[in-house]
Amino acid sequence: MSSTPDQIRVSYDISNAFFRLWLDERMHYTSAVFLSPEQTLEAAQAHKSELLYRFAELSPDKSVLDIGCGWGANLEYLVARGVRKAHGITLSPAQAEEIEARALPGVQVWVADYALFEPTEPYDALISIEMVDHLVSPAQARNGEAVDRYRAYFSRVAEWVSPGACFGFQAILRNRVPRNRKDLLDLQFTADVIFPGGLNPRLEELVAAVNPHWEIVELHTRREDYGRTTGEWLRRLRSHEAEIRQRWGDQVFDDYDRYLSTCVRAFASHWASDVQMKLRRI
Repeated sequence: MSSTPDQIRVSYDISNAFFRLWLDERMHYTSAVFLSPEQTLEAAQAHKSELLYRFAELSPDKSVLDIGCGWGANLEYLVARGVRKAHGITLSPAQAEEIEARALPGVQVWVADYALFEPTEPYDALISIEMVDHLVSPAQARNGEAVDRYRAYFSRVAEWVSPGACFGFQAILRNRVPRNRKDLLDLQFTADVIFPGGLNPRLEELVAAVNPHWEIVELHTRREDYGRTTGEWLRRLRSHEAEIRQRWGDQVFDDYDRYLSTCVRAFASHWASDVQMKLRRI
């Protein structure tokens, strides 16, 4: 991981109560997938998890590891939908505490770096949702290390499943670079202040890095879905402005308002996108 535990805490450990105010009710902090203009964020997040469940070819008799499991929203979906066992790893102690508090049957979570994690038994499938932006730092990308580092990730997690196993994978993507100073500064702010130490991959880097251990079976981009997701997060954040300023201070509200506003522009302007892939272990 390029993101250190301290940097992860900056990104995710402000307060579980803070994130609960403006994420959906299960606390997915990743792009939803909408079926219609009228669909709620909550329903669209469940649809995202359903797609990844299908990509991973899960069923009630299978075990699955969620790599970068957040506050457990997807793990909660998995056990409700039907799996034998659902495990998760995260670098955030606050997220792990939330998952433990949910007391989900068949769920176990560890605070661990994926590179150091040692499963006690092989898994039948894997899921990872927008975790890879913590694998490569901007400096490492500038040095040409990105594909090698992503390949090391895909190689490492391939050890945890048997040939033929499937992986439901989702990642934020970086696309075009904006051309005016304010947009560049807002993107730099988001990277340096909200998600220090990380960088979104480019799609072509991921496609190159899955080799030689994984086959891409399906690939779908979700730029418009993430734009709508971040727009709804921004609306909900602003609806709780007074409470956030009172409980966590003006700086937290101002920083997150700037970050989410930048995200909405980034997806609308094609600076960023999102991808879901069904991968199969070769």
